[in-house]
Amino acid sequence: MAASSPMTPPPSIAARIADARARIAAAETAAGRPAGSVTLTVVSKTQPHEAVSGAIAAGADVFGENRVQEAQARWAELPRPAELRLIGALQSNKVAAACDLFDVVETLDRDSLLTALAARAQTRGRAPRLLIQVNTGEEPQKAGVVPAAADALIARARAADLPVEGLMCIPPADVAPGPHFALLADIAARNGLATLSMGMSDDFGTAIRHGATHVRLGSALFGPRPTRAG
Repeated sequence: MAASSPMTPPPSIAARIADARARIAAAETAAGRPAGSVTLTVVSKTQPHEAVSGAIAAGADVFGENRVQEAQARWAELPRPAELRLIGALQSNKVAAACDLFDVVETLDRDSLLTALAARAQTRGRAPRLLIQVNTGEEPQKAGVVPAAADALIARARAADLPVEGLMCIPPADVAPGPHFALLADIAARNGLATLSMGMSDDFGTAIRHGATHVRLGSALFGPRPTRAG
């Protein structure tokens, strides 16, 4: 019986980050966009500390977290990155903690959250930079303001002196994402917003073609997401 060949080890996190950066650069070139116009956000939610440490060692400096408490625990132990972004839904009762921890909150999507963020900004003297999350597919199970109401929410956030700098979306699964990215870009353009956080591991090339400034990659860097215990 022939001896089995050794298994090829999986690529390191450093190699995956290098590959992702190369693919982002290629997508920028293909879209006729300047080199470096797209920021890689490393989605560190649910990842073990050693994996995130590997990403930091590989030069990653922008990270996205899904839960406030998980992020608090992680970044109390690891060196704080250059930019920490909340990419998961924010409950109003977590606003104070989120404002103290995150540089950017990407998930402003309703008036009650706007009010809580504005109140915290008054207390602290500043607010994290904000993105409006738009539910481009109008999916009832998903967070985000529906597209028809996005302009009004942007206007109300600006009236409250909140630093809204862009939009974020998560297109529906199993559909072509391009029309959703185009819709988000149209809403941003008519409201004078420059930042578009859109595109994940499976579709970031398409997002870059439609003007993404930030792409959020998790499984492309870390492999399948760990399953939560319980």
